[in-house]
Amino acid sequence: MNEFDIILALCMGLGLAAASGFRVFLPPFLLSIAVRADAVEVDLTNTSLEYFDSNVAVILLGVATIAELAAYYVPWVDNILDSIASPAAIVAGTGMTAIVLGGTDPVIQWALAIIAGGGVTAAVQGATVVTRGVSTAITAGIGNPVVSTGENIASLILSIMAIFLAPLAALFALILLAMIVKVMVKKADPLSA
Repeated sequence: MNEFDIILALCMGLGLAAASGFRVFLPPFLLSIAVRADAVEVDLTNTSLEYFDSNVAVILLGVATIAELAAYYVPWVDNILDSIASPAAIVAGTGMTAIVLGGTDPVIQWALAIIAGGGVTAAVQGATVVTRGVSTAITAGIGNPVVSTGENIASLILSIMAIFLAPLAALFALILLAMIVKVMVKKADPLSA
């Protein structure tokens, strides 16, 4: 993999990682379909990720995606799911970044996957947990389906952008990350109130 391909793969990984911060299973499901359809080229040979483009993976990820999307529309269940989804999202973001960086030096592949992919996913997932918590506190959970719809749309759009317009998805992910950091810094500054 040459430098340009690595940068393009990293852009795709960042976009998919950010999308995983909104929904755990939708981005891997869409990536699996894209890999299976040869719309995205990844090197899965000699890795533990060879199963990713199998029919079984596509079906299982599809079922998991439908279940996750439906569950987030049930008030209070969505809050419980957040406790499970947070670590799972980080694993998904890291894994997808590693998948699209396949064919690079394993040290580079996994360092970028863990730091960039996992880090972006953790930040976005953390922001969604806080947003849902605020929505639950203010609306007793009644407003959470609106939050869920926004997260579903964001995950879908970011995933599609990452697969077909990777640099734009990475730019969007970095802007989103900057906004999250800005809010966190503002909340941590006692003089900003």
